[in-house]
Amino acid sequence: MPTDCISFKESNYFSDLINDYLDQKEELKHFYNHFPSKENFSKQIEEKQLNYPIESRRILLESLNRQYKGLNISEQTQQNITALGNENTFTITTGHQLNLFTGPLYFLYKIISTINLCKELIETYPNYNFVPIYWMASEDHDFEEINYFNFDGKKIKWDRASSGAVGELRLDGVDQVFEVFSNQLNSSKNATYLKKLFQNAYLESSSLADATRYLANELFSEYGLVIIDANSHELKNLFVPYMKKELLEQSSFQEVSKTNESINQLPKNYKIQVNPREINLFYIHGGIRERIVEQEGTYSVLETNMSWDKDGILNELENYPERFSPNVILRPLYQEVILPNLCYIGGGGELAYWFQLKSNFDKNQVVFPVLLLRNSVLITNKKQRLKLDKLNLKIQDLFLKQSELKTKLTKQLSEVDIDFSEQKQFLQKQFEELYKVAQKTDPSFIGAVGAQERKQIKGLEHLEKRLLKAQKRKWHDVLDRASNLQNELFPSQSLQERQANFSEFYLEYGDQLIQQLVLNLQPLSGEFLILNLD
Repeated sequence: MPTDCISFKESNYFSDLINDYLDQKEELKHFYNHFPSKENFSKQIEEKQLNYPIESRRILLESLNRQYKGLNISEQTQQNITALGNENTFTITTGHQLNLFTGPLYFLYKIISTINLCKELIETYPNYNFVPIYWMASEDHDFEEINYFNFDGKKIKWDRASSGAVGELRLDGVDQVFEVFSNQLNSSKNATYLKKLFQNAYLESSSLADATRYLANELFSEYGLVIIDANSHELKNLFVPYMKKELLEQSSFQEVSKTNESINQLPKNYKIQVNPREINLFYIHGGIRERIVEQEGTYSVLETNMSWDKDGILNELENYPERFSPNVILRPLYQEVILPNLCYIGGGGELAYWFQLKSNFDKNQVVFPVLLLRNSVLITNKKQRLKLDKLNLKIQDLFLKQSELKTKLTKQLSEVDIDFSEQKQFLQKQFEELYKVAQKTDPSFIGAVGAQERKQIKGLEHLEKRLLKAQKRKWHDVLDRASNLQNELFPSQSLQERQANFSEFYLEYGDQLIQQLVLNLQPLSGEFLILNLD
């Protein structure tokens, strides 16, 4: 399949922080450990090997075998689960919410980036095993973020009351979603597969976590993907010492607050993604997920009547660690404690908050993982590429804001020169001479000269805008075709991967969709892929 690419910076869809990280700017280096390159993984392996206990491997292996019990899995996935018991096996991890029917398209890109990085590392380090992990965000509570997906420009939504951790949600009412979705599909082979996939995942499972596990396993098990639900007693038990420290010392609040201060002092105005709380733990039990707070030695759960003294909450933690849930500040630490992990793959927003956490990892003596920006992809078809050629545009042009795209295309089409830059430069040179004359004769005239210069430059700019507007009217048919094409590929003036669901493309391309993504995504390339599917 023909492909093209554009740098993340040129796409104009990524923050200064992420672009500067990819450029390895010096001022950011103390916010991460090793930059993602094949060579740097040898250092990461060495550090993790020294800091991941064999007992943790045993518990991880037992927990995964329990979670996969009764699920039909591939030989490759079973081999990867078994390999996690060996000291020469490490993981590459991505995480994602339990979005209905995978949610946005980049769910696929995250997981395939993870699978493909494992392949690259196996070739580079043949003495080690590398296992791709999908970490289900089963303890999240924001149902409104995950209860829908977009199909053919329409939102397909699951309406129901919800509380507590979303992974534990029963699937009441999802049959109505299936009916709406299936009515929008045709009777093709690919449509039949999508209906069956949705039906088996959501109508045959007992919880949202089970449904998501089934779905991800069906899509990716042949590539050896291992799916983990960390909301379990035995895995939380490994994290008890860190949660105890959080309750008693509140060190993560102190460390992340200091990091945030240092980010705010940097020359560029980088955005702080997350702010720590004094205690960064929730209590989840019986359908609730609420914050734990401490005041004058009493620990309580907000919006409930539950409270303990210090000994009482430590006893609760020892006996029921599964009832304690790390928030966004502590979840990454939890991940790196229970997994033999080398690298976390995420989107720009995710990586931005990971940068805030390194000092807290150091404080807890946990190895900070390599941070890798996931692959991004724009999928195009033959018809769209033909339209692009007829418009004499490059695919990179469609990454512009629509107003900028129209201006650029108008200037290309116009038979007259709309750009008055030369005239402005000429005018400025003339005024340079007038400034010299004013300085030699009467310096009080300098203000008047400046005012006249601004007036004439502004007049040229006004003429330029009027001419551009007139030319846009003349070429409006062509500009409309360009806008329509951009709207197809960038729905809601956003990246395709953030809006569309994989089912739209699977309906057209079937198995070829995932196969071509696996063949073409290069996680260490540092580029935005344009994938042309026919």
